Amino acid sequence: MTALADSDIPFLPRGVRLRHCDVRKAWFLLAPERAVKLDPVGAHVLQALDGERDFAAVVGHLAAQFDAPQDRIATDAGAFLTEMRNRRMVEVRS
Repeated sequence: MTALADSDIPFLPRGVRLRHCDVRKAWFLLAPERAVKLDPVGAHVLQALDGERDFAAVVGHLAAQFDAPQDRIATDAGAFLTEMRNRRMVEVRS
């Protein structure tokens, strides 16, 4: 799939949810018959998705939260969300 545009709105589709496992002390992205254990960066990216923010706003939010350069976050978060999109665990509306 193509990279996300700044105006794209990434969101978790129906049936996909982000959950923290207290036993494993880790975040997981759960979908029917699938689970992905997330590293802390992936968890923060997915927590920033509220279904209303466009990709540019998600990047801005994460840059402010972590005092990091927006271009670096856009590259890393864009690649991660594209991979999750390829796995059908994130969807995008324009």
